Amino acid sequence: MASAELRLIRRRIRSVQSTMKITSAMELIAASRIVKAQARVEAAQPYTDKLVEVITNVGAASGGASHPLLDSRERRTAGVLVVTSDRGLAGGYNSNVIRMAERRLIELKNQRADLRLYCVGKKSNSYFRYRGYQVERSFLGVTDTPGYGDARAIANTILNDYAEEAVDSVDAYTTRYLSALTQTAVEWPLLPIEPPAAESEEGIATGYTYEPNPEAILNRLLPRYLEASVFGMLLEASASEHAARRRAMKAATEAADELTKVLSRQANQARQAEITTEISEIVGGAEALTAG
Repeated sequence: MASAELRLIRRRIRSVQSTMKITSAMELIAASRIVKAQARVEAAQPYTDKLVEVITNVGAASGGASHPLLDSRERRTAGVLVVTSDRGLAGGYNSNVIRMAERRLIELKNQRADLRLYCVGKKSNSYFRYRGYQVERSFLGVTDTPGYGDARAIANTILNDYAEEAVDSVDAYTTRYLSALTQTAVEWPLLPIEPPAAESEEGIATGYTYEPNPEAILNRLLPRYLEASVFGMLLEASASEHAARRRAMKAATEAADELTKVLSRQANQARQAEITTEISEIVGGAEALTAG
């Protein structure tokens, strides 16, 4: 009959091994999703690049014409968009973005600016609501596999608020995907749109004919450019989330494996001590019988 201590250690070993199976499976799932997410980031880039090229050419042809989405104005109300995940178990992925966004919110409060907060993902939504911030709009169930429709919904929300002058600027706080090992929290200015500039005069295409005029074309292109920017931001955040979760689950699996080894050694020591005690009792009983 195993002792109480040995039973407890063996129970802990079984519990750790069960946890290790879960974390190992989650690591494999995240690893498979990284490849797909990275491919989507790369596939979306040419569309955004072409939009930048066209906007640059149209802007040059319009002679620097102004547009409401390009014009900076006095910031009375600042919009802040925070992009996190809907699920946890991703290491410092969510906390890095939330910390950066909260520092900015505190700065804006100290500057006496009104705030308008938009949250993508349950983690940021729950965090800021719990701390008393008013969340103007939240977008949930987006970050795992974002679609262009999700980006359009987010872009339309902030575009409408900007057009109605409910906000005077919008900055996003999200995670930039650099590689499977490197992701960094960044500030991503969204509104007003910073007009892309050509690198040189040779880079400006010639011979374009515009109908009805460059201003009307900009009016159609700039919202699409904002949608594409938000979509690219969501794709990078999704890839970063899966990469961070893979690393976290890999670390958890390795820690569980190491803990299993430690507990196994403790179990062996406890079993050895129990065997030694039993042998001592047998020897002592034998000696007592012999002496009798």
